[in-house]
Amino acid sequence: MKYMAKKPTKKRTSAPARPQLGDGVEILSAGVVLHTPITETLETNYMPYAMSVIVSRALPEIDGFKPAHRKLLYTMYDMGLLKGARTKSATIVGSTMHLNPHGDAAIYETMVRMGRGNESLLVPFVDSKGNFGKAYSRDMAYAASRYTEARLEPVCEELFRDIDKDTVDFVPNYDGSTTEPTLLPVTFPTILANNTLGIAVGMASNICSFNLSELCQATVALMKDEQADLSVCLPAPDFVGGGQILYDAAEMQKVYEYGRGSIRVRAVYRYEKEGNRIEVTQIPPTTTVEAIMDKIADLVKAGRIKEISDMRDETDLNGLKLTIDLKRGQDPDKLMQKLYKATPMEDSFACNFNVLVGGQPRVMGVREILREWVAFRTECVRRRTYHDLQGKKKRMHLLRGLEAILLDIDKAIDIVRNTEEESEVVPNLMIGFGIDEVQAEYVAEIKLRHLNREYILKRTAEIEELEKEIARLEDILASKARMRRIIVDELNAVAKKYGKPRRSEIVYDLPDDEGEEETAAMADYPVVLFFTREGYFKKIIPQSLRMSGEQKLKEGDEVTQRVEAKNDDWLLFFTNHQQVYKCRAGEFDDTKASVLGDYVANRLGMDEGELPVYMAVTAGYEGHMLFFFESGKCAKVAMESYATKQNRKKLLKAYSAKEALAAMLYLKEETELAIRTTGGRMLLVGSAQISAKTTRDSAGVAVITLKRNQKIAHVGPAEGLELADPHRYRVRTLPAAGAILRSEDTAEQLKLGES
Repeated sequence: MKYMAKKPTKKRTSAPARPQLGDGVEILSAGVVLHTPITETLETNYMPYAMSVIVSRALPEIDGFKPAHRKLLYTMYDMGLLKGARTKSATIVGSTMHLNPHGDAAIYETMVRMGRGNESLLVPFVDSKGNFGKAYSRDMAYAASRYTEARLEPVCEELFRDIDKDTVDFVPNYDGSTTEPTLLPVTFPTILANNTLGIAVGMASNICSFNLSELCQATVALMKDEQADLSVCLPAPDFVGGGQILYDAAEMQKVYEYGRGSIRVRAVYRYEKEGNRIEVTQIPPTTTVEAIMDKIADLVKAGRIKEISDMRDETDLNGLKLTIDLKRGQDPDKLMQKLYKATPMEDSFACNFNVLVGGQPRVMGVREILREWVAFRTECVRRRTYHDLQGKKKRMHLLRGLEAILLDIDKAIDIVRNTEEESEVVPNLMIGFGIDEVQAEYVAEIKLRHLNREYILKRTAEIEELEKEIARLEDILASKARMRRIIVDELNAVAKKYGKPRRSEIVYDLPDDEGEEETAAMADYPVVLFFTREGYFKKIIPQSLRMSGEQKLKEGDEVTQRVEAKNDDWLLFFTNHQQVYKCRAGEFDDTKASVLGDYVANRLGMDEGELPVYMAVTAGYEGHMLFFFESGKCAKVAMESYATKQNRKKLLKAYSAKEALAAMLYLKEETELAIRTTGGRMLLVGSAQISAKTTRDSAGVAVITLKRNQKIAHVGPAEGLELADPHRYRVRTLPAAGAILRSEDTAEQLKLGES
């Protein structure tokens, strides 16, 4: 019987019981409770994060880019993608991580938004190939980076121009392995050329885009005159998706001066009568097709919209198209007015121009932003010029040493040949020719084959050109005006090369939110209206006028228009600011000839410095307005152009501001006109033969050829014209619209009748 030894077993020991508070045991080292004010905790823990987000992530700087955008574009530039072929987006994303260690997904999303295919930016910087999604679609996602390709757009050449000439500062990247620019030396104001949205901590930025050509023109105008009216060159923003901008002068002025304001944008549509459908082709930049469709569907379900039978998204390679099928007999315009009010088809772009300048966030208007950009660009030009100057001077210095050797090439060869030690060659050349160490080092490095007279003469021939170039560069550095001239030339070149027509239409006749009700019926009785040169207006009933004496006028004033009308007729007062103010004659009180009358500028609330210059009286907006300019042109505009559905009291751009106005005339029906010039000439022309224009601010067509320093003196109906010598007078009719006319008779040979 064998006995097997038992394996020793470990004795189990139970863990000591954990002391409980109820056991009367005091727990030591349980931690210390610290009482810290929350303000101190926020300062030490939250403030560094907030400042990092504000300064290094969310807000754009004066060059128009956030750090993420700048790092991506510079990486693509460093990869040679400005001139080369497209490469895979994944490769670009991977290379960008040397500068931007925030993950490939964030980098790729940044590149997608900057791509042409995404249609987010008015001036795209990435030439994309493949599916980059669409900014106006919520559900149209972009493809993965391994499927798409990209390179830089040609306009990016203006972002990196002369970046290698010390135009901007470079700093080490996050791991110190390379360097990156702090700003890009952009040659045009990219900060306003594209829309930018940034949400920081406690602040945000929302910048709208402006047309590139208009932006460059406005910058040039501001550089020439700091008080220039920006609205002349830069009337309104321009969005990549188009749309109609409902112009509000007060809001636009706030945006230009203070950087805050609201811009109303509405969708653009067309009605296809054959299919009885509405096709929406442009939408506001703040919404998407899916958001509009969802809202319309909710309205249809709720019974608030009953005119729609079907709706579908027909967006394709040709662009956005939202199709809405109408039920039979529905008015498309009235439906769209409903949709504008109830859906994002009309939305507001809230401007908040918050920009980092010198590391400090500042909310600035368009004017101030352009001034800061000009200061930034001036510094870039100064640094570039200084860099070029130092390079030219260095080259000149070397050539001066080479020139000294030209006097005795054999002596230089003997010095090199007879010097025993290599280290003594440079000092011996310095002593032998009286040149410094840099020059001697340059001479010593010349190949033996180049020590001939021809080579040295070719090199020293550069000295004269270098002297002129150095003088030119020194003049630029000494004159701010020259530097500004360079910036102006660059802006004009950018506008000419990369400028595009506007995409967003500007609508100056703003529709009211509530909709104006029809003007209350007024008493209809005959009145006589008087309008004076100083801008006074009187409305007198015929009975009172017959019993009145002489008209009372302000000293030096005179009556320029007397019109027999009805009390409910419309009065259109055209002003010297190319605007027109509308009202009914019944809105003025009946008066007498013995009073001065109403001062129209005050009564209608005209702008400061704005004065009425002409009064048109109409009952149903029939006939045409004729605007004669000092150059001899005439713009014929249908009076219907001044009629609006909401009966607005003020219309902008009533006539062209391109030329000085000589006269204006309202004609209810076509007639023959007599045009007199300051040179004593007269022309008879039929108004029917002057072609009408559809736009109110049209420049018109040439009607009369004027000699140098002559202008149009008077325009009026030819009715009642009496000829002093009928045999000498020739009437030349207008053979074609816009033809140039001449009259050989002088005004002294003609008489205007009393009528």
